[in-house]
Amino acid sequence: MRDVKPMLASLVPSPSRRKTAAPGPAAPGPHPPARPVRRTVPTVVTALGLFLAARFAGVLVLTLLAHSEGKDATTLLGRTWDSLWYIGIAADGYGEVREYTRLVLNDLAFFPLYPWLIRGVTAVLPLSGGAAGVLVSWVAAGAAACGIYRIGRRLHGRGAGVLLAVLWGLMPHSVVLSLAYTEPLLTALAAWALYAAMTGRWLWAGALACLAGLSRPSGAAVAAAVAAAAALHVAALVRERRLSVHSLGKPLSAVALAPLGWAGFVLWVGVRQGDPLGGYFEVQRKWGSAFDLGRGNLEFVGHLLRHPDKLVFTVALVIVLLALLLFGLLIADRAPLPLVVHSGVLLLITVGGSGYFASKPRFLLPAFPLLLPLAAALTRTARARPRHATLVVAALAGLSFAYGAYLVVMATSPL
Repeated sequence: MRDVKPMLASLVPSPSRRKTAAPGPAAPGPHPPARPVRRTVPTVVTALGLFLAARFAGVLVLTLLAHSEGKDATTLLGRTWDSLWYIGIAADGYGEVREYTRLVLNDLAFFPLYPWLIRGVTAVLPLSGGAAGVLVSWVAAGAAACGIYRIGRRLHGRGAGVLLAVLWGLMPHSVVLSLAYTEPLLTALAAWALYAAMTGRWLWAGALACLAGLSRPSGAAVAAAVAAAAALHVAALVRERRLSVHSLGKPLSAVALAPLGWAGFVLWVGVRQGDPLGGYFEVQRKWGSAFDLGRGNLEFVGHLLRHPDKLVFTVALVIVLLALLLFGLLIADRAPLPLVVHSGVLLLITVGGSGYFASKPRFLLPAFPLLLPLAAALTRTARARPRHATLVVAALAGLSFAYGAYLVVMATSPL
């Protein structure tokens, strides 16, 4: 029988080959415990989930109150006040005019992006105009909450980002975010345009600001904020002596793009009315809305202080005053310039413009940067005293749900 030792020896690597061979299994002995694999939920999902939970809870309270009053909640959500104008534009285009004793209500006062989206949804899905409007608003509100979270996280960390999105969903007039209204759409475009400007994505910032200008008259605030951010960026390039055609191209493109939506619609209405520069503002004046540096608001506040006849007007006055205080805190905290400009222009439009006073808190919903000081303070409180922070958020939620349901179901004043 042939000796098998030489064959076995040929299978054993030589010492030189052992050095380069892959290491074998470790010698038996105690092993350190394996580290558990953490599967964390992204905080943006947490922020969106809490925001949606807040809004769904608000809709539930509204539905219960509507049922107790014998009203249909779906009609209230999709066909309330200005929603009817947007649905009409989506279905039939512009051209409706209603005349009253002192007012001439022309649908040219309403910007076109939201009706376009409603028309697009109804062309694809078997939904009514009101249901399509609610769907657009809910999707836009979710996108806005994500953008608001990203801004809060960038400035103050993840916790502040989550709280900023939640606080925005618990504003006294946040019920509007669940209706067929344009504020969710404007806020979504504003949040992501501001975030793009803060992170140097200039073409995105300009394009989103252009769309914001097509959504509401106050979309001009987004264009102003993007322009301010671009100017600040160019100033930094000048200081660092890095000016070039390439470095200037994108921020200047954003400045050029940002106002096109707002200016384009205003000019189109003016041409249609026979006065290119003043036609749109004449339409607004006949609605009873004009920029008079706050004279009409001061007269109304004087009346309200003498005759506090309606709860909604008193609450509106308190909210506007709180917004002015929060704007001061935003400046004191040295918030980024585009956030300050965006909020400042919205406040200027709200306070300096006459019109229906009860709607002014709704006009301030896109001014979410005003909540940054509160979100930062509440984040610090949550770390030191979590029960206190929870109590504050719960109280805000209760007030928001109850007052929002009252506004839509019980109050007779337009939103």
